[in-house]
Amino acid sequence: MDIATILGITVFAGMVVITILIAEGVAGFKPFLNYEAFLVVMGGTFCSILVNYPLVQVLGLGKVLRKVLVNTGDEDKTSEIVGTFVQLATRAKKDGLLSLEGELKKITNDFLRRGLQLVIDGMDQDFIRNMLETELGFIRERHKVGQEIFNALGTYAPAFGIIGTVLGMILMLNSITDVEEVPRRMALALASAFFGLGAGYVVFLPMAGKLRRRSEEELLAKEIVIRGVLLVQSQVAPSVIEANLKAYMEPSQRLLIRTAAKPEREAA
Repeated sequence: MDIATILGITVFAGMVVITILIAEGVAGFKPFLNYEAFLVVMGGTFCSILVNYPLVQVLGLGKVLRKVLVNTGDEDKTSEIVGTFVQLATRAKKDGLLSLEGELKKITNDFLRRGLQLVIDGMDQDFIRNMLETELGFIRERHKVGQEIFNALGTYAPAFGIIGTVLGMILMLNSITDVEEVPRRMALALASAFFGLGAGYVVFLPMAGKLRRRSEEELLAKEIVIRGVLLVQSQVAPSVIEANLKAYMEPSQRLLIRTAAKPEREAA
């Protein structure tokens, strides 16, 4: 699980609860227990998503949400990828490119395995680059859809909060008979704005930002794979591959590569 996402939402909810308890006590929760307001905001927001996007993409929101809540550890994966390429280059330098066919079963990264298969099949660099970069482009476009949906949720939710507030005030002014009831009914109407703004700016828009970051990490890992595959195909020295791929990474990640690659070199 991504602790940062869960922690951020939970801490905010806790601060709201504490604020209400300090200000009003337990009775202060009553204005927020407005199911009609919640229904208008959340129902309206997701209905707008259905209007804006195809049903298939909306039904795929579960998978997108899983990417937000689950820490994929792409930083560690990039370190593993670079270490893997150092090992593959060492093997290719010693036994030739065809010897890498035995390594394919050990590779769990599908993108890397497909690229390496192209190298073993004897494809030239332009063909390999075009194949992998085309796939990378489609992955980028798929990621954009998820980001756009959560950005849309973050835009629509506050708007429906205002709509719910206006709707509540209209109903209140149309049916009120006792002036003393106005403050209480007004508080209930404003609950819609609270739900909409809270959902938009604490949940949906931050999740869209996290999806963008996750996408950048995954695409960077795949760019490293493309570069590494082309370098292996060129049969350059393992040390050159390591130095070249390290340029994509932060200094802290490069230390992980050094640690991971050291046992393999000693064995070689």
